Amino acid sequence: MNISQFTTEASDYAVKVDHLFYLESIISGLVVLLVSGLIIVFFALYYRGSSTPRGEVPERKSHEIEIGWTVATLFSFLFLFWWAASDQLTALAPPKQALEIHVVAKQWMWRFQHPSGAREIDELHVPAHTNVRLAMTSQDVIHDLYLPALRLKQDILPDRYTYEWFNATKTGIFHFTCAEFCGTDHSIMAGSLVIMTPEDYARWTAAQPEGDDLAHQGKALFHSLGCSGCHTPGSSVHAPDLHGVYGHVVHLSDGSTRVADEAYLRDCMLLPDTTRVAGFPPIMPNFTGAVDEGQIFELVAYIKSLSADQDAGAQE
Repeated sequence: MNISQFTTEASDYAVKVDHLFYLESIISGLVVLLVSGLIIVFFALYYRGSSTPRGEVPERKSHEIEIGWTVATLFSFLFLFWWAASDQLTALAPPKQALEIHVVAKQWMWRFQHPSGAREIDELHVPAHTNVRLAMTSQDVIHDLYLPALRLKQDILPDRYTYEWFNATKTGIFHFTCAEFCGTDHSIMAGSLVIMTPEDYARWTAAQPEGDDLAHQGKALFHSLGCSGCHTPGSSVHAPDLHGVYGHVVHLSDGSTRVADEAYLRDCMLLPDTTRVAGFPPIMPNFTGAVDEGQIFELVAYIKSLSADQDAGAQE
């Protein structure tokens, strides 16, 4: 692998990470030089020993030097901690408007699905100068998506969603890999990040095999699984209306509340007894084993589109 894969700064966040790394390296180098210099100086001055009587109690000295270096070390640590924490917190908060790409990790491959419905295996195409949000889950064990050129690394866990986002600033083909030991062929669980201009990405998307986008695929699956028989207005079955539910607070039958995000909607399909909405009977079937992670992404995309359609109608 070319070392430039790890030295190229392909995002604004990568620049911030490298600046912090350079500063810490300089500070560490200065400390090493200082300690090494003092060792050499003391060795040169005192290597023959000292004539100081060992039985006498030395005169008490001032603690100013000890207090000085302790305070300096404390404030240096606090400054570096503030700098690193502020960059990390910024990286964890994705913007509201972003291109959302779904990621499913499994032994030993990466599966990506774009909003247009285009699918990729071990290769991820993204547009430059565009906010991209990755919604990720694992189909088996813990994985970790590591994008060296973007200085990003995020664990991917089974039975839940994790996220990371970026805004790439350079076009090119970069390496990514799994950074969490996940089994026998962990070392080959890698792929290519292809960063393109927005125009090239649009052409690439249009050139992919014809297919519906995620929301339309989810709609077809929603009807084929029989969900529309309960969750549509006017249904004879007493079940929650899914229009406008995404992103809003839901009151559950146990008295608690949850925000209807991707994780909550996933739990509704696979753990319906723990997510039952207040005022509704426990009739929601458990779809564990009936749908895979990719199909869950499609269903969630469809439910999200119902909220988007309602919000657009409200604005009109």
